[in-house]
Amino acid sequence: MRAKGTRAQVAPIQISVVISAGLALALAAGNSLAQGKGQQDRYRTSAGSSSSEATPTSILISPDENYRIGPGDVVDVQVEMAPELSRTFRVTAEGTFQMPFVGRVPAKDKTPEELGDYIAERLRGRYLKNPIVAVMVKQINSHSFFVQGAVRRPGVYQIEGRPSLLELITVAGGLADNHGSSALIIRKLKGKIPEAAEPAPQTSRESSSPAPSPQPPAPNSEVEVDAKYELKTVNINGLLKGRFDQNTFVEAGDIINIPPTDIFFVAGEVREPGSFPLKEGTTLRQALSLAQGMTFKAATGRGIIFREDPLSGKRQEIKVDIGAVMSGKSEDIAIVANDIVIIPNSRTKSVGGVILNSFGLGASQIPITILR
Repeated sequence: MRAKGTRAQVAPIQISVVISAGLALALAAGNSLAQGKGQQDRYRTSAGSSSSEATPTSILISPDENYRIGPGDVVDVQVEMAPELSRTFRVTAEGTFQMPFVGRVPAKDKTPEELGDYIAERLRGRYLKNPIVAVMVKQINSHSFFVQGAVRRPGVYQIEGRPSLLELITVAGGLADNHGSSALIIRKLKGKIPEAAEPAPQTSRESSSPAPSPQPPAPNSEVEVDAKYELKTVNINGLLKGRFDQNTFVEAGDIINIPPTDIFFVAGEVREPGSFPLKEGTTLRQALSLAQGMTFKAATGRGIIFREDPLSGKRQEIKVDIGAVMSGKSEDIAIVANDIVIIPNSRTKSVGGVILNSFGLGASQIPITILR
């Protein structure tokens, strides 16, 4: 037993730190993430615990603030000169754990040093004269962030502190080539138990015993009610162009989903038919430009856009005079996700093309009427 030292001596979180190779890849993600590049250096990837305790998550440590313990974390408590009290505990969903001779220990939102001080104070005088307690976090399970969709390394990330969306995208390897224009932040809500209504007074004299009164819920207790969620949409394109008002902070447990970009299709008499990524503001003229324009045999007056009705799910057939749109005589048409633009073949033009090819250059002198 040591004669001096009234305060608990707490060992810091002992986690070996290595530089993640994936973070190096994120630095090359492009100028679009240049603003987030400096934030990447604020986080380092930890190797974690032993192989038996390894988890598929990536632990990221921020040097800006001390780690605070949360539900699900695993802490190792070592009491000097009292090996019978030294053991590993898992913090419950309520943020506590049960320790011999101490009872229920509130660990949530405490740093390891604060938790060591708390335990030492409870042991002082009752079990030990001058207890020295060291607390080490062995597993970090309470600061999970789920990243999925069009990023280079989707997965679960354990991050100390409160990262921003741009930082989280950066540590996930950056955006994939097929990322869409928006990010969805899905947050689980927790609701409080409604207070139980008082039972009506019993008026019947024939009742032999009073009805048992219901037990009221614990004050400030929270339970999950029907797993309700809230959704926030962030414009990634605007964020990467400097609109940092879109750089919202995310919270532990949030699910960040970055859907891949929508596509549309161009088929028929175009030079490069196929599918193309849909960007905000894409119009019919731009769609045809992406398809390298129309061929000679295109029936420009009989274009069709097949579009799915979002309410009924049925395909709509929109007839378009593409020639009038391209010449500016008709208003350009906005393209939406999954549109199929069809440029039909003109039989008259096809026959005319065969004749011109048959007669060679001299065919230009032959009067041929070509209809759209």
